[in-house]
Amino acid sequence: MAIEAVDTRARGLRNRREAEVVGLGGVLRRLDWILLLALAGVVGYGLWAIDGITRHDPGGSAAPRQGLYAAVGVLLFIAALFVDPDTYRRFRRPIYFGTLGIMVFVLAAGAATRGSHRWINLGFFTFQPSEFGKVLFVLVLAGFLADRARSISAPEVPLGALGYGLVPIALVFVQPDIGTALVYTAALAAVLFVAGVRWSHLVVLITLTVVFALAVLWLLPAAGVNVLKPYQAARLTGFTHPSTDPQGATYNLRQSITAVGAGGLRGRGIVGATQTRLNYLPEHATDFAFASLAEEHGFFGASILLLLYLLVVWRALKIVAGARDLYCAIVAGGIAFMFLFQVFVNSAMTMGIAPITGIPLPFVSVGGSSMITNFLAIGILQAIYLRRPARRFS
Repeated sequence: MAIEAVDTRARGLRNRREAEVVGLGGVLRRLDWILLLALAGVVGYGLWAIDGITRHDPGGSAAPRQGLYAAVGVLLFIAALFVDPDTYRRFRRPIYFGTLGIMVFVLAAGAATRGSHRWINLGFFTFQPSEFGKVLFVLVLAGFLADRARSISAPEVPLGALGYGLVPIALVFVQPDIGTALVYTAALAAVLFVAGVRWSHLVVLITLTVVFALAVLWLLPAAGVNVLKPYQAARLTGFTHPSTDPQGATYNLRQSITAVGAGGLRGRGIVGATQTRLNYLPEHATDFAFASLAEEHGFFGASILLLLYLLVVWRALKIVAGARDLYCAIVAGGIAFMFLFQVFVNSAMTMGIAPITGIPLPFVSVGGSSMITNFLAIGILQAIYLRRPARRFS
């Protein structure tokens, strides 16, 4: 069902109280303070967790470096507050083609690590365009759908959005970065749902996605056509049979499950967490940060983090419901679901109930691009909340 909203541009005027957003005083009066406190809580908790997870690593704790990334993210968060979301809507085409251009550049000349071309090395910072592209992807597709709100039930609208979306998804997929490509796909589904695309169209798109996944993972390889490299297919399908190759394809998964189970209720502490401290669990500060957190701080420690995430998602959904127009609602919905999808897949894969995809855990996994991008996403949510109609939210 579509979200009914009044487009202030069509009316040619703005609510008088919306204009008060301009300036620091207006921002402070209208901020979603619950979302802000949840953000501060999850960032602080993530930095504390990463300090323990990486304390015994060869380079020492990664918390200071993550704190620096968080500081940069805060600056971007503040800047996003003062940008009216309509700006992204007006410039969606330059944003879209600029993002595609950077992704093509990464494939052609980006820094290669472990066979993947995902990064641009700036010397002082390794920049991953596909991370920032997640938010830009939502902003662009939301503009496309909002501009066609009157004909949203027509088949050509979801097909057009699909055409827009498949290009960046394909460019990310061939880097190869399957996890990020899945995040883009989830964001595409979310914006279509919030925009009010007919259920029958959504069912068709979801069915095609499932058929494509089955073809890539099983049907085409059975016919001798391998779309993925063997190690990629093993990572994606290993969770269905984690005990078949514990010293090879499913090694990471088995070590992760062991770490989560070893944490128990209260955790083993930083010194006692041998899976993490002795590096039995590979990528314990990035892909498997949740497993390391669960080993060190147990069920209670992991639950605190998940509750903080839940608070962020709850406030994001409140922003969807109170957005001033359809475009803002679609953007907020896309960001909310994208954030939830990353949390669910990352935490689920560490417990063996989802495929290992390399999706980072928001505000916890070590990495500057992910940290800064998540700050930008929350900043855009706050910018939407700031410009809500006075009668819709209090």
